[in-house]
Amino acid sequence: MTRDDMNAICAALPGAEVSDPWGGGHDAWKVGGKMFACIGTVSPGIAVKTDGIDTAEMLIETGVATKAPYFHRSWVLLPWDATADEARHRIEAS
Repeated sequence: MTRDDMNAICAALPGAEVSDPWGGGHDAWKVGGKMFACIGTVSPGIAVKTDGIDTAEMLIETGVATKAPYFHRSWVLLPWDATADEARHRIEAS
């Protein structure tokens, strides 16, 4: 998966809007003013919100994701090499 692939998944969601709230080339995806995914300027993947800390910890422990830097513990970082199905599922769930 690439940044463009991840952005295309986000863009296809109803009501999804992208912005760069911190400047410098971030892709912060929101629906109804709530962020659900973010790609940083040098990020090795896409940060997505999970339904809670337990889910985030499970994804990290199983190697599906890593901790998303600068985000709450309920967020994880999906790497660029995540499968398309996994990325789509996590972004849509976010």
